[in-house]
Amino acid sequence: MSQGSLRASVVKLPVELAQDDSWRMESVLSKYENQITIFTEYLEEYPNTDELVWILGKQHLLKTEKSKLLSDISARLWFTYRRKFSPIGGTGPSSDAGWGCMLRCGQMMLAQALICRHLGRDWSWEKQKEQPKEYQRILQCFLDRKDCCYSIHQMAQMGVGEGKSIGEWFGPNTVAQVLKKLALFDEWNSLAVYVSMDNTVVIEDIKKMCRVLPLSADTPGDRPPDSLTASNQSKGTSAYCPAWKPLLLIVPLRLGINQINPVYVDAFKECFKMPQSLGALGGKPNNAYYFIGFLGDELIFLDPHTTQTFVDTEENGTVNDQTFHCLQSPQRMNILNLDPSVALGFFCKEEKDFDNWCSLVQKEILKENLRMFELVQKHPSHWPPFIPPAKPEVTTTGAEFIDSNEQLEELDLEEDFEILSV
Repeated sequence: MSQGSLRASVVKLPVELAQDDSWRMESVLSKYENQITIFTEYLEEYPNTDELVWILGKQHLLKTEKSKLLSDISARLWFTYRRKFSPIGGTGPSSDAGWGCMLRCGQMMLAQALICRHLGRDWSWEKQKEQPKEYQRILQCFLDRKDCCYSIHQMAQMGVGEGKSIGEWFGPNTVAQVLKKLALFDEWNSLAVYVSMDNTVVIEDIKKMCRVLPLSADTPGDRPPDSLTASNQSKGTSAYCPAWKPLLLIVPLRLGINQINPVYVDAFKECFKMPQSLGALGGKPNNAYYFIGFLGDELIFLDPHTTQTFVDTEENGTVNDQTFHCLQSPQRMNILNLDPSVALGFFCKEEKDFDNWCSLVQKEILKENLRMFELVQKHPSHWPPFIPPAKPEVTTTGAEFIDSNEQLEELDLEEDFEILSV
């Protein structure tokens, strides 16, 4: 099929047959769904090359491991536009088609962190195969219901506190701030979410946030001294025995003015090679993708721009997950076509994972003359003091707490900031 006839097949969707508002809405939503289906069927096949493909810290030899590569990609949780869920806020939209793509990408990045947290990076998914109970519990965190901690409802309403109206498109930094706040109510996963400021990651602040005392400690309210290292913990030389709260590290960046500066390309690609990699949020203006790897100078991404019907838990308490995995060949785009506003994601389950990440950054990122971001040991003296975020003192659950927009201001944990342009 030629490109012209392919476009025609999309353009001639029967919008004109809509007879009333409900039919017109269904037709518009069907356009999103059908468009992605049509284009995906005609994606160019991966080239027959000896090049390595990198997917979230793992490498695949394309020539001999294509099925393994596609299996690895299909195992990622895939969140897309949905329709026919309960109206957000009670009277808001019942579909996120056309505006929720960056929120869905944020869900995908966070879901990958939770998979690594509970199942490990090497966990694989197979269609119709029974999965661990942790997998089902992770999936239920993202269902489109207001009582699910990372639902489209919670993210959209928490975005109000970031200056975004419900139904308004989010940027990568806004999604990062929303996830950081919602994670405070998620006791099961118990993540520490750090969003870097002004292109700078501060080691001291992260260790202050992630080092926590076990519940059995005599003084649970105290924090161990910053001088405590992983080595003397293992040797038992300190009275403190801090645990490490699993870290979701998000680094929002601006890698150019109107387009990505080519000087950052190599460093950007290096991030996908790191074993801590959760990929990147980005895309084009008002058109977000979840980038999970690269082949040569092409980025590989999962695309949320297809509209599926809301899926809820079944009578036995499980979720039918068939629409939460992309079984088609993933899409690619040239890295130079990427909008310069992005957010990198990393997951460090243990302190040694974070220490290893710091070493990789110093070796691969900080060697560049024009650095993609900075990694510093101490909290900058001209910054406000770092206070680890804490769950607000409320008597309700997180879902109930943010069900009222009037209460969102209480979650303003720190001052807003603008990412510095390069």
